[in-house]
Amino acid sequence: MHTIPFDAIGFDLDGTLIDSFRDLGAAVNHALRLGGFAEVSVESSKDLIGGGAKIMLARAVEAQGGLPEAEFRALYKAMLAYYEDHCAVHTAPYPGVRETLAELAARGIRLGVVTNKFAGFARRILAALDLVGCFETVIGGDSLGRGPDGQFLAKPHPAPIHAARARLGGGRFVFVGDSSYDVRAARAAGVAVVAVSYGYGDGPPQEMGADAVIDSFPALIPALEGLSPRP
Repeated sequence: MHTIPFDAIGFDLDGTLIDSFRDLGAAVNHALRLGGFAEVSVESSKDLIGGGAKIMLARAVEAQGGLPEAEFRALYKAMLAYYEDHCAVHTAPYPGVRETLAELAARGIRLGVVTNKFAGFARRILAALDLVGCFETVIGGDSLGRGPDGQFLAKPHPAPIHAARARLGGGRFVFVGDSSYDVRAARAAGVAVVAVSYGYGDGPPQEMGADAVIDSFPALIPALEGLSPRP
């Protein structure tokens, strides 16, 4: 058995561990209907994911002319309320996720989730999928509060990566995600990063600057075996 040269791994959630675009798209469309906007195709909602639910809804609204801030906030709250009750209807782990996580745990590697989704939603979904027990920590977009600019300390800010690394023992750390938000956060935090090509990435995965790119989740372990931790 080859050695994985990392003590802990952080994972993005949507587009990396779970295929969630159908439920996210349904929540966006619920809010759009309430606001009198045309719905987006559920398939096209993949293109809206990245940066969190608020940005996802904002992209859909702005594409149809936008809204005053107060009206947008009301739609955003309606979206969150709907998603809270429908966040795991169609959402499922990607093929090989359960088996690969079990293998990593068997090798003594500590695992965590770092997502821009609110932590409560993330834990609810992971619990519904019987995955929450795989992770020692779940850091959401709202877990670390807001920075001086009033924005949540979420990816691509490095703070969530630093927090995950600390909570998982502070050792050799690698992050796995599907978007430029993930790669930029990992780079800013000074840790190795693997990009997945099957998720909801906002650009060609080979051009994001990751240390490795994988086409399926089971390919993660061989990829990690070939990497070196960042100093």
